[in-house]
Amino acid sequence: MLEKMEILHVEKVIEEFETMTKDAENVQRETLKKILEENGSAEYLQNLGLNGRTDPQSFKACVPVVTHQDLEPYIQRIVDGASSPVLTGKPITTISLSSGTTQGRPKFVPFNDELMETTLQIFRTSYAFRNREFPVKNGKALQFIYSSKQSRTKGGLFAGTATTNVFRNSQFKKAMKAMQSQCCSPDEVIFGPDFRQSLYCHLLCGLIFREEIQLVSSTFAHSIVHAFRTLEQVWEELCVDIREGILTSRITFPSVRSAMAKLLKPNPELADLIHRKISGLSNWYGLIPELFPNVKYIYGIMTGSMEHYLKKLRHYAGDVPLISADYGSSEGWIGANIDPNVPTESTTYAVLPNIGYFEFIPLKENVEEQVHDRGDANILSMEPKPVSLTEVKIGEEYEVIVTSFAGLYRYRLGDVVKVMGFHNSTPELKFICRRNLMLTVNIDKNTEKDLQQAVEEAAKLIAEEKQEVIDFSSHVDMWTDPGHYVIFWEISGEVSDEVLKECCNCLDRSFVDAGYVSSRKVNAIGPLELRVLRRGTFQKVLDHYLGLGAAVSQFKTPRCVGPTNYKVLQILCDNVAKTYFSTAF
Repeated sequence: MLEKMEILHVEKVIEEFETMTKDAENVQRETLKKILEENGSAEYLQNLGLNGRTDPQSFKACVPVVTHQDLEPYIQRIVDGASSPVLTGKPITTISLSSGTTQGRPKFVPFNDELMETTLQIFRTSYAFRNREFPVKNGKALQFIYSSKQSRTKGGLFAGTATTNVFRNSQFKKAMKAMQSQCCSPDEVIFGPDFRQSLYCHLLCGLIFREEIQLVSSTFAHSIVHAFRTLEQVWEELCVDIREGILTSRITFPSVRSAMAKLLKPNPELADLIHRKISGLSNWYGLIPELFPNVKYIYGIMTGSMEHYLKKLRHYAGDVPLISADYGSSEGWIGANIDPNVPTESTTYAVLPNIGYFEFIPLKENVEEQVHDRGDANILSMEPKPVSLTEVKIGEEYEVIVTSFAGLYRYRLGDVVKVMGFHNSTPELKFICRRNLMLTVNIDKNTEKDLQQAVEEAAKLIAEEKQEVIDFSSHVDMWTDPGHYVIFWEISGEVSDEVLKECCNCLDRSFVDAGYVSSRKVNAIGPLELRVLRRGTFQKVLDHYLGLGAAVSQFKTPRCVGPTNYKVLQILCDNVAKTYFSTAF
């Protein structure tokens, strides 16, 4: 009876969501009021002269739109152990570290119980809609999740990646149990100190419980693809472990070894079965359903910079549905995927109006250009005024501004989203790109999305040779005159020089931004350069971030490497095998 009570009441969650989204405007007003009442004693708000007012008009009149850089001095004081309320009424006891892959270094972001609760609310909401379409019974989940270590700041606060802070929270495990999505791996594996050893053990646990696995997931699609690429390398070793019931010597941490010893018993029949299944595959197609016959779907963030990995993931998945996870960041959550049936590339996220107060800056074309001549100081003031959650228009693009329960007020997230429709009165957003990830030499402006589309177009040429782009990045080289784009590719195998030259030309032609094309025609931007990297280069990039304390679960390959991210640039440049210059213009 107790077990039944723990299971999440799916219809009740959906009903609450429907009620709330029918009245999004009032829910937003109440949410802002609650945030400001709870944090009214914070020094930051006190200094802005709100004087206890909690209505949206007063809030917008008194509180400026800010970036992380503006809040850094306040966050640093919290990190250093300030005793008075700085950004929040209640003391912050935990700090999240962003992945650092965008800017080259992690950002500190406050994390508290309220943020944890909004995390679980997002998880519960999307699970409810997902489970209605793809019901999971009381099975297990093969979750490629990793928790890096929490450290202590100078002021005694816990600091870890956002995913680590979630996975280590006692509420997380309870929530996963209620959603019948418990990880098949023991905690010692999730919290293991070496991600390679944890990954190997995740795969081993998945195979031991193969009949019970109902879903495969990770935070990002990249981690799932990485896991099964690893399985291609180690599957025979895994079979030996299962056959003999003895864990490979590559797992060296005593806590992990003893946890795995409790699960691992000699099972030659299972080892033979796995060997037969894998040997019968054609080029690893349909690997996931072959190994896990009862898997209902594969789940993780698959939009934005993760779209590149979908082709490979679909190859492993066969006919198993891919469902994109929810939309959020280290700073907090925004929306849930409530339509799990749509193709992954078309995923939208319905904003939950009670998890924060949301505003949106309309991205009007050429607003920035109009003010460049007047000096950068005017750019913010010249931008269109932010609109509220219910004022956004279908088909328009916006930058997201968040006010959270964790001390961020009118905070520019840096994400560009497009409003695709409304669910009741709350918008459904499609993630487009990061606003600050821009390839630009002079008047050209190419986003992460533009880069991705160019890579996809050019990659079709090597697909004809049965090869694929494993991963990619870019850089604007201003040391040459004129400056030019550099695209880095890591490819799965050998491709002829003729084909790679054509790939380079195709990349150059695929950037259709008017500023780029006109600049290329008059040589104001130099020929695009394609640098083909040695195999394993992006693994070195991943290792670099892990060395900085990042968690694999949170890793995103940096798509545009700027000059401040010199260490990653150095890794890429030191591992170039071949270079090609475009002759397209």
